[in-house]
Amino acid sequence: MRFAPDQAKSTQPICGAAVCVAAVDVAGASSGVLRERVGLIGRAESTLAAFKAEVLAELARRDGSGAAKRAVREVLRSSPSRAYNDVKAAERLAGLSATSEALASGEVPAEHARLIARASSEGPIDEAELVEAAKTQTYDELARTVKRQQHELSGDDGQAMHDRQRQKRSARMFQNAETGMYVLNAEFDPVTGAYVAGALAHKERELWRAEDPKRRRIHTQRCADALEELILYPEKGKASGVALVLVADYDTAHQQLIDARVCDGTPLPAAELVKLACDADIFPAVFNAKTQDLWLGRRRRCASDAQRVALMVRDKACVGCGADANRSFAHHIEHWQNGGRTDYPNLVTVCNDCHHDIHEHHHQIETDPQTGRHRVIPPPDPFPDTGTTSWRPTQTNPVLLS
Repeated sequence: MRFAPDQAKSTQPICGAAVCVAAVDVAGASSGVLRERVGLIGRAESTLAAFKAEVLAELARRDGSGAAKRAVREVLRSSPSRAYNDVKAAERLAGLSATSEALASGEVPAEHARLIARASSEGPIDEAELVEAAKTQTYDELARTVKRQQHELSGDDGQAMHDRQRQKRSARMFQNAETGMYVLNAEFDPVTGAYVAGALAHKERELWRAEDPKRRRIHTQRCADALEELILYPEKGKASGVALVLVADYDTAHQQLIDARVCDGTPLPAAELVKLACDADIFPAVFNAKTQDLWLGRRRRCASDAQRVALMVRDKACVGCGADANRSFAHHIEHWQNGGRTDYPNLVTVCNDCHHDIHEHHHQIETDPQTGRHRVIPPPDPFPDTGTTSWRPTQTNPVLLS
């Protein structure tokens, strides 16, 4: 198993082994060819990852996990945490034949396989179903699929899994010796995390509205300032607006709420929904009705709170990359400056990076006519292998507007 060595001009592989990716003239290749190369490299990485996991699992079986971790640290010069994760994933994959085979064939990315392996250590899973999902879904989509399956197979409405996540909560703050900056790192269970993310996102929007449009902070700076204000200046009050959005279906036969979940689709035990309902404000909504809150036309440019909630429930995350909906914007599909309306069907959820791609790099919003789901697609290659194209962006204003 080996790779062809780097060659600046060659496009032909010089090896006949199982893993072989031909080098190309990167500077002279079209975007389509480069995307194809990325796919080939990804499949090769998956095959190597499967072989690496097989080797580490066998080494751990023979000499113990500690010896395998030392080998990773010494031979690959990896950090202790990386060595631990590599060996742990290898040991888990050893018991998952379908996942290992899909990884070795390049059908499943290494991170997807690790996600399935970790889930297998937390409780029962349907491996075949997850492997099939991993062949087509993005990492974020697969993560939601795994959560949903774990909830369904838990046997206790997911309560044990929620309790386990709650038990693993952690936070630490330390000073980076190299930069002198302080680093805050924290992990929360899904409900607490959704609360924190929602409060932080609303505080960010408050700061954005108060900014001088000509001197805006970058997104990460605004996020740091929002966190600082929430922690150090509580007298200013918590961020206004909806801090947590929960979704549940109504069983008309039994007259009760079922299938409770956080807006990104993460399942929620019924007992947790009951506890939250005791303290939370309830916002019943019918999202397909032409209410004044969801159809604002040209009377208002920015999305209302009701529209944001509806978009979070519909899109669940950024339609471009799957980033957290709490940290995203409501974007006009038909741009406001081109006559677009602030109506629910003309809005989608996009993160800061995807928002910039749309406004500055001419990415487009595409809607699947069958499912109604939206996605962000890049513009076509202006210089494909077959020649130039007459394509021009339909919306050319590069000014980024929320």
